[in-house]
Amino acid sequence: MNVMNMKTNNETGRLYCILIGAYTIVKGILNLILGGGFGGIIVGIFILAVLFTGLQYMNYLTAAYMAFVVLINIWGNIAHIGSNWIYLLEGFIDLGCAALLCFRAEIKEHFTNRWDELPELFDSMKN
Repeated sequence: MNVMNMKTNNETGRLYCILIGAYTIVKGILNLILGGGFGGIIVGIFILAVLFTGLQYMNYLTAAYMAFVVLINIWGNIAHIGSNWIYLLEGFIDLGCAALLCFRAEIKEHFTNRWDELPELFDSMKN
């Protein structure tokens, strides 16, 4: 089974999504090293999988999740900027990724696989 054969409507958009998903996994590993748990890595893997599929509206849902996490943490990170500067930097990168997911044309084109096509998307991986 070749996962890279899964249907996409824009290879460049998928590449951006893979990079954003890989960033979320690296961020989870960094946060684990800095004292967090494994949850960030699991969320990163889930985000990568969701972004890879190109299913309709998942770019917006992922962007909303990323922006929401930034919003609930931003004030604490600013208040303790001396010790939390790395988290503040992550927040800015997260907002950049969210903006790309919402506004980059290639990424939006990648997210045109319909939900009723889901079985066919996985069938295309067998070829």
